[in-house]
Amino acid sequence: MTKHEFLERFQLHQLADYHAGSKSRTEHLDKSTLREASVLIGLVERNQRLHVILTKRASHLKHHPGQISFPGGKVEEDDLNATFTALREAEEEIGVRYDEVSVIGHLPRLVTVTQFNVTPVLAFVDSNYRPSIDANEVDFLFEVPLEFLTHPENMSAMQFTVRGKSHRVLSIPYKEHFIWGVTAQIIESLQTQLQLS
Repeated sequence: MTKHEFLERFQLHQLADYHAGSKSRTEHLDKSTLREASVLIGLVERNQRLHVILTKRASHLKHHPGQISFPGGKVEEDDLNATFTALREAEEEIGVRYDEVSVIGHLPRLVTVTQFNVTPVLAFVDSNYRPSIDANEVDFLFEVPLEFLTHPENMSAMQFTVRGKSHRVLSIPYKEHFIWGVTAQIIESLQTQLQLS
């Protein structure tokens, strides 16, 4: 998918909401206690096709250790908004500078079982960016073709029963990586958004 195709498909429609099944596991949470967070869905053009930047979170982190994720984190008191948070975190975690990013928009917020209200921010990232990994936050980064992530057949859904409630867990294997949880939910939302046209 090229930049032009992405913009055409993403911006012509209202944002699609998340799968209803993903809400049932968080509906018991007190929304007033949720912590705001933001992630960056960084799209990099390689040979006229878009790729998505993903990271493997450091294994010592308190939240989602060792998982594949988008760069991002908590909204700090001094942050202007969710977009600012996503850009700040991307610079801190993987060294992508503000001047290397062109924000496109965002996906709907997603409430997580770890009590975060996550805003996924979409942006084009300069293909000449030079990663600078913060080892306290990230083990490594890699890029995945957008077309692979947005192809529904590459995603699996399994049902688990925990404390008498059924939970739907999404996953996308890519090479040696296993993408699941919140990251997979956000990818599913992106899939839905791009398939509306």
